[in-house]
Amino acid sequence: MTPPTAGFVGLGTMGSALSAHLLAAGWRVTGYDIDPARLAAHTGRGGEAASSPAGTAVGADVVVTSLPTAQALLDVAAGEAGLASVPRQGLVVIETSTLPLAVKRQARDALAERGTVLLDCPLSGTGGQALAKNVVAYLSGPAQAKASARPVLAAMTRAVHDVGDFGNGSAVKFIANLLVAIHNVAAAEALVLAERAGLDLAAVLSAVADGAGSSAMFEVRGPAMAAADYSGPGVTTTVFAKDLEIIAGFAKDTGTPTPLFALASSFYAAALAQGHAADDTACVHAVLRGLAGG
Repeated sequence: MTPPTAGFVGLGTMGSALSAHLLAAGWRVTGYDIDPARLAAHTGRGGEAASSPAGTAVGADVVVTSLPTAQALLDVAAGEAGLASVPRQGLVVIETSTLPLAVKRQARDALAERGTVLLDCPLSGTGGQALAKNVVAYLSGPAQAKASARPVLAAMTRAVHDVGDFGNGSAVKFIANLLVAIHNVAAAEALVLAERAGLDLAAVLSAVADGAGSSAMFEVRGPAMAAADYSGPGVTTTVFAKDLEIIAGFAKDTGTPTPLFALASSFYAAALAQGHAADDTACVHAVLRGLAGG
């Protein structure tokens, strides 16, 4: 029996984890990345390599994109040898990145002219969670295209939430990341307090995680904070700073006051200024620890 085929563009921290789950589920995955080393790692896992974004669509009805910037999405969608260069009625693109909604709409419109449907489907979870297939998809767009996307998403994610029309996926992701930004700083503050109080941090992590004060960020990033080791496969401060800027713009566009988010954002800015650009965002713990003199 011929295995189902999917294309994949963007094989970084998230993309490599997601495509690996597709391969493990028996899919044939044709991947592309501008970094030859990432493409080589993909083929080493059993994937196939394409020489361009357009090449990932050969033999595939669904292509997944996992991209770091707005320009990268526009290049993949409508640039030279982009997906729009391959007229494919019915091709579905699952766009999983966290990017400004205006850019996703621009990519959607460019692809629609060539018969391709773009779904707005950002994911909630860190790189480490992606490795464990513990990410959640916020799926939005036309119903028929969603049906085509579901088998691919089922192989890569823990759960899929259909949130309606195109763009709602990004809106839900912005809201989720607003909470992530605040909860992450709250977890750091709590653990600095525990350390200053002379408590055993392993005991604090276990006890708090079992009670009403816990959060996903406390459980996911708490151990890294307690160990003061921010090198794990999560989300770098540089990448998250991009997300924070998008969320701030979204809140401004909707006329929504976000005072807690604004305060939390200042700690990520401080982390960048203090040299933590490449560290996981658990490094806000280092900022708060520094304020406490330790």
